Amino acid sequence: MSTPVFIDLPIPEQAQELRIFLKSFGASISEEPSEDGIHSDLKNIIEATSVCWTEINNEADLEMIFNSIISLILAMPPEEMAEPITMFCEKVGKQQKTDKRSQNRIKVLSNLFYGIDEKSVLRADVYVAMVKLAHQSDLIQMVDTDLDKVKKWTSMWDISPKKLQNLLRNLHDALIDSKLSENATKVMIDLLGSYTEDNASQARDDAHRCIVTHLGDPNTFLMDHLLTLKPVKFLEGELIHDLLTIFVSGKIAQYQQFYKNNTDFVKSLCLSHEQNMRKMRLLTFMQMAENRMEIEYSVLQEEMMMSQEEIEPFVIDVLRTKAVRAKIDQMQKKVLISSTTHRTFGRQQWQMLKQHLIQWKENLKGVQASLSQLDLINNQTTAT
Repeated sequence: MSTPVFIDLPIPEQAQELRIFLKSFGASISEEPSEDGIHSDLKNIIEATSVCWTEINNEADLEMIFNSIISLILAMPPEEMAEPITMFCEKVGKQQKTDKRSQNRIKVLSNLFYGIDEKSVLRADVYVAMVKLAHQSDLIQMVDTDLDKVKKWTSMWDISPKKLQNLLRNLHDALIDSKLSENATKVMIDLLGSYTEDNASQARDDAHRCIVTHLGDPNTFLMDHLLTLKPVKFLEGELIHDLLTIFVSGKIAQYQQFYKNNTDFVKSLCLSHEQNMRKMRLLTFMQMAENRMEIEYSVLQEEMMMSQEEIEPFVIDVLRTKAVRAKIDQMQKKVLISSTTHRTFGRQQWQMLKQHLIQWKENLKGVQASLSQLDLINNQTTAT
């Protein structure tokens, strides 16, 4: 059976054809229009779309059916769209375990998303539905998750703080489970930043999740900025805040003692003790390298709590992160430091940066003066 094209028909006729078509596939729907008008009719049609996923095998036909329903939704007055859009997202986004058509469902939701006026807050509900379905189906690559674009959208939608937080939370969880930890971290920072002084205490779970995400990410080393976030400040005095503080400015011995005293807590966070030790060693090495040109093996052995045989593999591991630039002097048993990323960036680091910029500016002035002098000499030579 070929799928009829409804989209060019007037709204009442389009709805009539849809009802007849859905009923022909066994949907429990009347062929007659609802006495309550097109709004009620549209809800009945959306409710009946369950049969489409089991009875229509052709993907083009399936998309045509849902595009026709989308055209009915978009033809409604803006103030009447919310209920059918919510219902549409629930029906399309609710996937059964045996259903293998996640890509089709995401594509249908995407068609609705881009069909709605770009400034409409209703887009937020559709976007969340897409993210949830993509998360569930491990297809997050089908959804545009670029944070800059998401922030641009939400600013146009005039979205409420609560709805924004729900959107960012779902996006963060989807990115984390898709192993896109760097993007997830950016989303979580924006999520925590959406809380104000008045409601920061309500963000406890989000702040807790943010800290765990940062600690567990093997490629995230700089975490001092988390301590300035209001929701994180509300965790002061709790074990999770103590653990974060150790990773921001503590040493390995402090972490070892914390783990000894709170082993069950660390395990409850699903954090690997071995991975934590690796990160703490790297962070400690970064801090040691800030004010030294070279570090002897014996110092590393003591500070890192490792054997001499472990030092060179450890330094090689550090160099792979590109957090530190250095060379190994095997003969002298030293590590020669070229540069390092600062573990924390506070007032002292800003002052150092200011001095470097001042020196750089003076050097440029000297170069400019030399070039001017050279031009003068060349002009005099040419004149003679």
